[in-house]
Amino acid sequence: MNYRTITDQLDFPEGPIAMPDGSFVVVEIRRRTLSRVSATGEVSIIAELGGGPNGAAIGPDGYCYVCNNGGFEWATGDGGTRPIGQAVDYTGGRIDRVDLNTGEWDTLYSHGGDVRLKGPNDIVFDKEGGFWFTDLGKRRDEDMDIGGVFYATIDGTHCERVIHPLITPNGIGLSPTEDEVYVAETATGRVWSFEVTAPGRIAKQDFPSPNGGSLLAGVPGFQNFDSLAVDIEGNVCVATLMNGGITVISPDGRQVEHIPAPDIYTTNICFGGEGLKTAYLTLSGTGKLVSTDWPTAGLPLNFLNK
Repeated sequence: MNYRTITDQLDFPEGPIAMPDGSFVVVEIRRRTLSRVSATGEVSIIAELGGGPNGAAIGPDGYCYVCNNGGFEWATGDGGTRPIGQAVDYTGGRIDRVDLNTGEWDTLYSHGGDVRLKGPNDIVFDKEGGFWFTDLGKRRDEDMDIGGVFYATIDGTHCERVIHPLITPNGIGLSPTEDEVYVAETATGRVWSFEVTAPGRIAKQDFPSPNGGSLLAGVPGFQNFDSLAVDIEGNVCVATLMNGGITVISPDGRQVEHIPAPDIYTTNICFGGEGLKTAYLTLSGTGKLVSTDWPTAGLPLNFLNK
């Protein structure tokens, strides 16, 4: 792949959104902001959110909805910048809602029912206008949280944990027909598929499934999964850590291909450009947003591309 650098001035970017005007909305997790990158690479701050803004998506009202993980501690060394655990000033996870025109924001959810959000990570809207999001949880010196997947509405009245337990759930996406929701686990290097029966509802598989889902694919060796996007053919494109790049998994899980990228912290992918044939990757360790031509068009996102 020939990667073109749009900017290398970001502080652990994630959650890229290729906007219709040619600019990009990204989170900068370490900088604790929602930021805008112009088509020519200039970076400006939309909102200072604090905590750890992590995943982002445009909702049916035009607002940007941000998964905020509450904050990380950081280390810098070989491989660039990396998160190393729960921040000292961590105050809990939440879903933030941002007006992209003014930068004004509020917190929509800090709980899903009686469950406190711990480390919301990635987010996707369905055609009904609700959103699925992962809660990876937080890691501390002696223990870590068990994660899950939530479904919520934008009016602030409903946020519910639907899938649990999961081990570090990270990337999330919907199939082209929205009858499957895909979830990538970071630590296990696995992608799970869950049958969607109605907005925010799944048909759970029986034992021995550990979480009610079907295993779509897993990868061997020392590589972890991060956020993901789905292409027009239903392939699941998962950002891959340590073995930096994108792992492309066919809808039936039978074909798994790794496309290398020059950063062991390749954290996310989105599609944009003419016909959604350009892939945009966040190379977080080195603070870059890059682009490359992609062999398959991306799946249009609800309320952004259609």
